[in-house]
Amino acid sequence: MSLAEITARLHKAEADAGRETGSVRLIAVSKVQPNARVEAVLEEGHRCFGENRVQEAAGKWPEFRERFDGIDLHLIGPLQTNKARQAFGLFQAIHSVDRPKLAHTIARLAQEEGHCPELFLQVNTGEEPQKAGVLPREADDFVAECRALDLPVKGLMCIPPVDEEPSLHFALLAKIAARNGLTGLSMGMSGDFERAVALGATHVRVGSAIFGARDYG
Repeated sequence: MSLAEITARLHKAEADAGRETGSVRLIAVSKVQPNARVEAVLEEGHRCFGENRVQEAAGKWPEFRERFDGIDLHLIGPLQTNKARQAFGLFQAIHSVDRPKLAHTIARLAQEEGHCPELFLQVNTGEEPQKAGVLPREADDFVAECRALDLPVKGLMCIPPVDEEPSLHFALLAKIAARNGLTGLSMGMSGDFERAVALGATHVRVGSAIFGARDYG
């Protein structure tokens, strides 16, 4: 696959869903990818990227930002509270606000820094014990808590269980967002992003289909 092929598939999914072309943000997930691969995608003109870890992003993106304008960087992996301040300086959006303690830390930093990245609250739609995120039944209260902290909550994010039909989880996330008046839906990855678009995704997170298989060696 390539960026052009994924973009074409995304545009077709938008059209099939009766949605405007370009209404869904394609986040190219560059975690654990060699800099040469990331640079090639930047050279093609793509500017929206996702990273899983603050440390990896800190070692990669400041240099790219010196050479490429308009980079829009999203944190899609877990955020430790002690890395939150560093995340403020790197990311335009954080998709993994998954617990009240982190929300309170971000609120305090937003007051100190005078700005805050866009925030997505992570919902553990599959109620998996090993996965981060609030449970669906806790989501409304968490949204209300974050709003009370004056946080810029853009929407919700989920990562469906690998062995279940993702559409069920995308539909659940969309339902929770709708009843809370949230427009942002960060859902869908390389294998299922078309289904996510059909169910209202505003941000899809695609990595290996753009960059090739990751080398964790």
